[in-house]
Parts: sequence; structure tokens; C-alpha cells
Amino acid sequence: MTAPILLVSDLSVSYGKVEALHHIDLQVAPGSIVTVIGPNGAGKTTLLSAIIGLLPARGAAVFLGEPDDGSPVERRVARGMILVPERRELFGAMSVEDNLLLGAFCRLRAGDTDFDEVLERVYSMFPRLRERRGQEAGTLSGGERQMLALGRALMGKPKLLMLDEPSLGLAPLIVREIFHIIADLRKTGVAILLVEQNARAALQIADYGYVLETGEIALEGPAKDLLHNPRVIESYLGLSGSAATIA
Repeated sequence: MTAPILLVSDLSVSYGKVEALHHIDLQVAPGSIVTVIGPNGAGKTTLLSAIIGLLPARGAAVFLGEPDDGSPVERRVARGMILVPERRELFGAMSVEDNLLLGAFCRLRAGDTDFDEVLERVYSMFPRLRERRGQEAGTLSGGERQMLALGRALMGKPKLLMLDEPSLGLAPLIVREIFHIIADLRKTGVAILLVEQNARAALQIADYGYVLETGEIALEGPAKDLLHNPRVIESYLGLSGSAATIA
């Protein structure tokens, strides 16, 4: 049996005296898409922030077979763990191409030299970014900014890509396009940990899912099973959800 690329055990996070995450167990298999769904305030962003080292946490996280030793975010990124945050955090006054090249900064420091090859792959995946390569990132549409955030992350050649609410603020047609792109990333071999409020879209492309409620894992299982789970349907999917369907 293949070892998980990420194994989180008994993870807890507190803000002062308030515990935001309670004893989370989670794993991501190589080349898989794992999603964490749940309502606002459930702790989804806190979970990603703790895994990548932006927040102090109790418990254990093993990435690529190595236990977390409290290493800084930069070292985790250099090892292949990359987070695309909810706010995208692009450099608006810089060009699209310069934003992409910044995504390869850690690899540059490590001596890698294949930036042109990786950049070409990113442009092939996101043709609109090629068209706008000299345009300032701040002038892009919401969907284009999300594509740029994904492309910048891919420039780092991630082994684990963590996505925080990639559909946030996007029109339904753009949401479908973004989720098709995320699903296609599976073919590149990268593992994906996807945090989403759009439960239907996330479960349709994921292999496995976790439902996070008030800081605890309330349900988990294969994504196709969660799609048909009565509790998930009632709380997160509704009866229609046609706008969220990834067809």
C-alpha cells in the first residue's frame, strides 16, 4: 500500500483560549484530490494554515515521510508543499509573467534551471495567461486572477498543492472552468488538498472527502459516497445546485 504524501494526526489549533480545530486526522494519497468541505467558520482555512506552518498547532503532520519539525514555511515550500490562499495574494502592479516567475523563487535558490520549460507548461494549461503575460496582474478578471494564482503555484513544481476556496467570488461558468482545471491537474501527478464551500463541485472532482464542522471532522469517506449521503445532501448540496454542477 502506497504511503500517504500527507498524514495529519490529532491536529489541534487554538486562538488564545478558544480551540478552533479539535484532534483532526486527515491524509492525502499521492496523485489524489482530497477535499475538505464545511460551512463558514468551521476551521477550513485554519487547517491549511496549520499544515503549512503559518499557525502553531499541536499534533503531528508527516509530509513525504518526514514528521513536521517546526520548520518554517519557506522550507515546506521548498520541499513541495504549496498553498494557494483564499485571497490569491498576487502582486497587482507586476506583470502576469513576473508573478509566475516569482512562484519559482525557491527552486531558483535551490539551483533549478528549468523555468522556461515549466513556464511553457503553465501557459499551455492557461492560454489566457499567455495572452496577458505582459499585463499587470491587478487588471485581470476574477477568474484570470485565480488562474494566475494556480499557475504561480505550479511554477514551484508542488508535490502537494493546497487550495483555499478557489471558487470564491467567481461566476458559475468560471467556477466550472476552474474546477475542470483542478481535475486535470491530477493527470500531472500532483496531490491536491482542496478546501471548499462549494461542496457539490468539490466532491464531484475529489477522490476522498472530509466534512469539517465547528473544528471537528463530522464525516469522511469516498467523495462519491458523500455526494449521496443524506446528511451532506441536506446540509450542503440542496435539491438543485445545478449552477455548481461540474459537467
